Amino acid sequence: MLRVALAQVRVHARRFIAVGLAVMLGVAFVSAALTVGATTKATLGASIGASYAKADLVVSGPEGPGVPPAAVGTLEALPGVAAVHGFEWVFVQLATGSSTSSAALTSTAPAELETAEVTQGSAPSGPNEVALDSTSAARLGVTPGDTVAFITGGPSTDPAGALTVTGLTARSPDPTLSDTVQVLAAASLVRAANGGETIVRHVQLAVAPGADPAAVAVAASAALNDLPADQREGVIVRTAAEQTTADVASLSNGDDILTAILLAFAAVSVLVAGLVISNTFSVLVAQRTRELALLRTIGAERRQIRRSVLVEAGVVGVVASVLGVLLAVGVLAALVGLARRTDVGSVAVLAVPPSAVVAGLVVGVLMTLLAAVVPARAATRVAPLAALRPTGPADAKSKSGKVRLAAGLLALVAGGGLLVLGARSAGLVPAVAGGGVSFLGVVLLAPFFVPFSVAAVGRLARPLGVAGQLASLNAVRNPARTTASSSALIVGVTLVTMMIVGAQTARTSFDAELAENFAVDVEVSGLGGAAGAAGRPPGGTASTADAQTLLGVEGVKSAVELTPVLLASDEDGGRLVYAADPEELATVLRSQDMVLTDGMVLAPQTLPQAEITLNTANGPATLPVTATDSTFFVPLITKATAERLGGTPPDALDAFIGDTGESSSQAAANGTLAGYLGTTFWLQLDDGLDGPAVSKVKSQLVAATGVPEYQVSGSAIERVAYNEIIDVMLLIVTALLAVAVLIALIGVANTLSLSVLERRRENSLLRALGLTRGQLRGMLAVEAVLIAGVAALLGTGLGIGYGVLGAQSALRELAAVQLSLPVGQIAAVLAVAVAAGLLASVLPARRAARLSPVAGLAAD
Repeated sequence: MLRVALAQVRVHARRFIAVGLAVMLGVAFVSAALTVGATTKATLGASIGASYAKADLVVSGPEGPGVPPAAVGTLEALPGVAAVHGFEWVFVQLATGSSTSSAALTSTAPAELETAEVTQGSAPSGPNEVALDSTSAARLGVTPGDTVAFITGGPSTDPAGALTVTGLTARSPDPTLSDTVQVLAAASLVRAANGGETIVRHVQLAVAPGADPAAVAVAASAALNDLPADQREGVIVRTAAEQTTADVASLSNGDDILTAILLAFAAVSVLVAGLVISNTFSVLVAQRTRELALLRTIGAERRQIRRSVLVEAGVVGVVASVLGVLLAVGVLAALVGLARRTDVGSVAVLAVPPSAVVAGLVVGVLMTLLAAVVPARAATRVAPLAALRPTGPADAKSKSGKVRLAAGLLALVAGGGLLVLGARSAGLVPAVAGGGVSFLGVVLLAPFFVPFSVAAVGRLARPLGVAGQLASLNAVRNPARTTASSSALIVGVTLVTMMIVGAQTARTSFDAELAENFAVDVEVSGLGGAAGAAGRPPGGTASTADAQTLLGVEGVKSAVELTPVLLASDEDGGRLVYAADPEELATVLRSQDMVLTDGMVLAPQTLPQAEITLNTANGPATLPVTATDSTFFVPLITKATAERLGGTPPDALDAFIGDTGESSSQAAANGTLAGYLGTTFWLQLDDGLDGPAVSKVKSQLVAATGVPEYQVSGSAIERVAYNEIIDVMLLIVTALLAVAVLIALIGVANTLSLSVLERRRENSLLRALGLTRGQLRGMLAVEAVLIAGVAALLGTGLGIGYGVLGAQSALRELAAVQLSLPVGQIAAVLAVAVAAGLLASVLPARRAARLSPVAGLAAD
């Protein structure tokens, strides 16, 4: 029987192509998921390990205090130590010309341990010299010989002296230093930026030639034990490789979330592939009924028949699994190669763990064998005189049908209950569990409703003539096969539709929440005040602008100036109150219910009291409060009310500015709250601006006003940020789920291909009776469209339901969920599924049409 099984695979290899493709794609997904996780860790290790490239040992301490500075001298005195470097760094604001940038200031190391590579100029040697990474220097327009300064973030605007750029260095791949300007400087300069403190993040040791690193590590641990107990707690001596591993683990908190997510999608692909494989083998067994009956007649036992089918599955599974692992490794190798050509991924490392190979092979073979178990059992039930006949639909009256029906209903009801519970209580865990269990119930119940759905829709094809009538009958001729093919596609379409509906609902819900909490599209704060100047680089452009400047930015429709004028009394928490022109304010507020009038305070909904007492030059004044629906709103009075009440009393102004860290003299110099805090502008943008257009407006506002980007905010800005996150997640998830849909479509093509092989004599007889080649191709095309279309319709309905309930469970605590169905995108999914089903019929139809009636009728 082994020879018979191998001969079947060899002679009828084309029948196993679809099985091989399904297994290969499923295995590739599993192996890729594990390889991506290992590659990510290896790349992180290579990037973080670059900081320890020349070190033999690393001494690290707890986060925060780090290693006691006294430990550096202790380690230097140890025998066998060639060099010691106490690594110090601090984040600063670097002033270059008219702009400021976030920078990581790191200390220089001895030559034996210095990992920074100078690409131009020379390394800094004096206390007022620095070197910048070449990438940031090019962006900032800095060259060796230029001067820069850093601002430590205090209230003073004085720089820490002019620093000369002596050279440029290659950018470090350390992810903790990403998105910052990397500045190399003497340790004394780092300490000055740290407020005079010496904070040693870790200590690197270079072992002398001939010395034993293990012995030096033991001696270092013993020496550190002599430190005071409160200083040596948490201080650990590791090798450079061990420290790299520990750093990588700390970044992920020991969790590999990325791999877990990818494996979840891989599980979906494996499930779909299993359905395709089971369907294929069921058809193959049905096709070989006469052959199996003959084998039984000449003495083959049932176990031999079963073993023969499983051997076929095992051979296909092994070959396809090996190809799947190779496909995963090849694709990731190409991606890593592309990444290495970029600055960000220059240290990318491909890591193929043994688990990726072993798991891929095991999953592929087991998936194929398990999917072939039911067809193998069916093969053993073939009586010696059985005739070829299609499998009937699942019968709820049979024992197996009753078990399947009961299990499906139980899973559907229990899972649906959990899903609804999660949606009502904003519980994501019960919702996910309920979704999985309920969908298992749908798959179990599929044989009871899919064939009838296809038959019902098939009636629509009968007006197409003979081809349509035959297609509607053939689509449900083998209900089990139709169910398996449709179920695979239902899984993919359901998941894709669920993500589309969930993303659109999240987008709509967040938009409504932002509109409710933000009164205006954009807010530009801190213009022109002394406080706003604290972050301004020396000699930089002042952060000033007027309404006309802002209105000159393309996309800005209207603008209103808000001026801080008064302070609430102490019992009101020293709250700032702003003044605005009521008519101008009405042009920027998105809600027409907010109206500012004289003699009242228009306040945010978070203000609890019904009235507020203001500290004015004319004495305390109490005004009634009208609360808005917005959270991000400042208390407002009209300019006429502000003039009537007078300005802030000098003593209150002096006390307020003193509380913020300024001196009384500067308070007197500013004279007003606006002079210190600056003014704020609220803007309304043109209607219909998309995400890129809003981002462009923000960039132009930053350039026009000179304020940092974080001082430009508002609902439009937040909406862009949320939508970008949703779009990226949707793109990634849809791309991952596309693999499952592709496998399902392979199943549709496989169903038609095997149907063509199974019905060679029948198709030839139809041709002999007058059916043209075009009508035969049309019949198979309609049959494919019926299978794919019904599966897409059912998947769309399920996906909408799961998407709505899933959004309720995931978003209910974040925002008021507002259902939104992206009709256009859902229609596109349906159209793509139907078009793909039509495309899947092309090759089987060509094969059927090319067979002459005589040859087909002669086939046995």
